Amino acid sequence: MSACRVPRRRVTRRRMLLPAAGAAVAAVLLSACGSGGTSGGSEQTKFVQGKDGVDTVKPADRQPVPDISGESTKGKHLDIADYKGKVVVLNIWGSWCAPCIAEAPNFAKVANETKDKGVQFLGINTRDSKKTQAVSFEEQHKVPYPSLYDPMGKQMLRFPKGSLNPQAIPTTIAIDRKGRIAARALTPLSETELRKMVDPLIAEK
Repeated sequence: MSACRVPRRRVTRRRMLLPAAGAAVAAVLLSACGSGGTSGGSEQTKFVQGKDGVDTVKPADRQPVPDISGESTKGKHLDIADYKGKVVVLNIWGSWCAPCIAEAPNFAKVANETKDKGVQFLGINTRDSKKTQAVSFEEQHKVPYPSLYDPMGKQMLRFPKGSLNPQAIPTTIAIDRKGRIAARALTPLSETELRKMVDPLIAEK
């Protein structure tokens, strides 16, 4: 099942609105089935598109992950900077999203099995109008890691232009131990695909 993407015309229109209206208003305008952020894949973007749907960046070309912080789905403060030195797997999801439901068991399993290898999974929950919706999803699918609560998609707008930024829901972004964006998938991931995304970063020294 493919991820839900924003049509090109809507992305272009959103780009026009961003300078005039600001990120907060742009977040409100985001499609309920697409993701926020500026588009990637420009001439300055130095990533390699993988056949498995995972885009990767060589270490020398990686950009730092932006400030991703705020309140979690369970009301606690969550800051991605606290996990620098670990491989971080950031998954953007919604409880209403069928592909997110399909991939949830894979993420729970890999998160549990890679924790002792210096990997931290985090989530960004988006488009859920109530925290209870997100918490119910986490409990039902036994999600072992925390997620930021981001109903308006503001966190996703923080990713820099030309980086491997979120453009669909679900999106998964892998961050290396130095806090740099290393890989991205714009489609739901199987357990095998997720491991192929994370294992090379675990092996990096």
